[in-house]
Amino acid sequence: MTPPSGAATASAWRRLRGGLGADAGLLAGAALALAAALADPSWTLPRQRPALVVTLDITQSMQVADAADPELTDVQLPRLVLAKRQLHQALAQLPCGSQVGWAVFTEYRSYLLLAPLEVCSHLAELRGTLAGISNRMAWTGNSEVAKGLHSAWTIAQQLPEHPALVFVTDGHEAPPLHPRYRPQFDDKPGEVNGLIVGVGGSLPLPIPKTDPSGRPLGPWHADEVLQTNPRSLGRSGSVAGEPLADEGQDGAAASALVGATPGSEHLSALREAYLRRLAEEQGLAYHHLRDTASLVRALRSPSLARWVDARVSMAPALLGLALLLLLLRYRQALRGVRRARLRS
Repeated sequence: MTPPSGAATASAWRRLRGGLGADAGLLAGAALALAAALADPSWTLPRQRPALVVTLDITQSMQVADAADPELTDVQLPRLVLAKRQLHQALAQLPCGSQVGWAVFTEYRSYLLLAPLEVCSHLAELRGTLAGISNRMAWTGNSEVAKGLHSAWTIAQQLPEHPALVFVTDGHEAPPLHPRYRPQFDDKPGEVNGLIVGVGGSLPLPIPKTDPSGRPLGPWHADEVLQTNPRSLGRSGSVAGEPLADEGQDGAAASALVGATPGSEHLSALREAYLRRLAEEQGLAYHHLRDTASLVRALRSPSLARWVDARVSMAPALLGLALLLLLLRYRQALRGVRRARLRS
């Protein structure tokens, strides 16, 4: 065998040294990128983030167990339980910089419990307050949904920076509305952005009855529930002298419009057509609650967001750079192995 010449030996040494230098450079670059990612540098950039005051209907019809949770096979949850469960999960899926507050609706008014807070910094407080919301907070069996929506609208309008309204309900009016007349409000569509979230199934089911401590007393029966609207019986509404809107319709069409079911008001189902009508009148969107993913998409709608200075982490980009450098180093090593095999 002829020994390699001095020139060939020098050339091979230069190639080896160049390869080692490039290899070390790639490893050093990957290490620096990883170290920088651990430091989690960030920029502050304007971003659209949800700003919401979520109002939960806590009246007795929200205890009807007809809300299917896609994560629990063949299990029907009470409407309020499903709404709270999915809101609990949705909080962690909203981007940092989002703000959420809680309110409850019962009788004919909505009440603010917690003003909107940033979700990442106050996740424990938001979830703790949500967990404490229950039907035991209600002090009456009435459920005047249109008035509760108007009250929640006013809360959102009066809060600083005017968060969007999310109103979670099954749409069951108790006592029922007059088939031709509904409360008339001076709300101007567009002044408050928002979303009505409908909860419940389409099959009317008995409404559970509980005592003040929350113990079940069986279902409400037909003779225990007002089956017709108070005005037809010569009674006044919950607010004296309130203005009414004349629907100009009679019979079944008018009853369907307000969701009234005379003779069956002790049963409850999601009154979706009525809620869609309310949403249209108030300039709000409508969403039927099914799963957490679709709820998060609805809550992240641009119409419910405002521009905020949000922290944007550079760590994902730095980790990607480190991975790229390691892949380049691996690719270079494979090329060196192939060249060595070809020479041999």
